[in-house]
Amino acid sequence: VSFFASTTMLILAGLLTILGSTDKAIGLLEDLPFVMPATRAEWELKFLLLIVVFVYAFFKFTWSLRQYGFVTVMIGGAPVCSREEKPKEHRVLAERLAKMGSMAAHNFNMGLRTYYFSISILAWFINPILFMVAATSIVFVLYQREFKSSTLRTLMQSKTIDLKRTPDL
Repeated sequence: VSFFASTTMLILAGLLTILGSTDKAIGLLEDLPFVMPATRAEWELKFLLLIVVFVYAFFKFTWSLRQYGFVTVMIGGAPVCSREEKPKEHRVLAERLAKMGSMAAHNFNMGLRTYYFSISILAWFINPILFMVAATSIVFVLYQREFKSSTLRTLMQSKTIDLKRTPDL
């Protein structure tokens, strides 16, 4: 998570640098095939959109990192399990840990999704049709990964585990 947070900062620095030299960026890309001509204001708007997207990603990654830190603190502060204690208290702690870990993973996933959709915004610099194709493709890929993947099937299998039959730790 910290890798993505720091990488996002580097990307933001690069985008702000490019925003300061928009004319050079336009000159670099305008001679490429399939690149639709655009005004300086349109280019700057696209760069500002990318900056907003990556600022959002940065906040998602840093919040995820903080939540994972909370998980480690909760694990460190957990009582030592003994047979004399009530297992219900340990289950409640385990559920809180799982919920916090799940929230951290959700924020990390949202940060990653911003990276995916930034690819479609980059395609917009070349051609609006390419932007639409890229955005649609990314939605399709994310849909496949979220709802049709073998990873999801494996995760869904864990719901069938009967917690009442598992021994208390």
